[in-house]
Amino acid sequence: MPLRHDVCPASTSPDAVETTATPTSTIDFGPLRISYDGRVLTPRPWTQIQSSWAAELLSHLPEGPVLEICTGAGHIGLLALSMTDRRGVLVDADPVAAQYARSNAETAGLADRVEVRTALAHEAVGRDETFPLAIVDPPWVSSQEVSRFPEDPLLAIDGGADGLAVARECLHAVDACLHDDGAVLLQLGNLTQVAALEEWLEQAGPPHLRVTELRAYEDRGVVVLLRRPEHP
Repeated sequence: MPLRHDVCPASTSPDAVETTATPTSTIDFGPLRISYDGRVLTPRPWTQIQSSWAAELLSHLPEGPVLEICTGAGHIGLLALSMTDRRGVLVDADPVAAQYARSNAETAGLADRVEVRTALAHEAVGRDETFPLAIVDPPWVSSQEVSRFPEDPLLAIDGGADGLAVARECLHAVDACLHDDGAVLLQLGNLTQVAALEEWLEQAGPPHLRVTELRAYEDRGVVVLLRRPEHP
């Protein structure tokens, strides 16, 4: 049975989601103006560094579109795309987030290069698709700590018992569509999670990825670069 998910260019809107009933906020994210509301995770300014790292990698990665999973309002992926001439596929399971990603792509003048998909990670990509770069922004707060952040939508922050449940699902999905010479930029919460992720990846079987570099941003979060084990 073929995969089923809502797919459309950023200039169209298949999801019956009302984004005007809830008060909308805007934030400057680099040169972009990003809109969102309380149902979507507020963009964190520090994550602009993740976008810049993505653009840096794309200068020497194989040709092809960029994949972003757990895109939220789309800010990280859109900023990265604005620094390059690549096309992008932005994915989120939440229809509200996907709708904001579409509208933000239009506002940024990137609608003709962006396709937004409303889907779970494992449903989002076709078997014939390959991506040289995947940006993965999963919820990474452990379930027992989500009460510390009552202002944030639960779906956007709850990463399961150790904060890595969604990250693991996303990496399995990425492993199936990543170019052999491709790269993954994964956002996590702290160095303890990075160590746990590395231990998990060392186990036999997929995903066939390894952490090759990390950049920590004080107490705000960590971004790790993953490549294929055979990549030099």
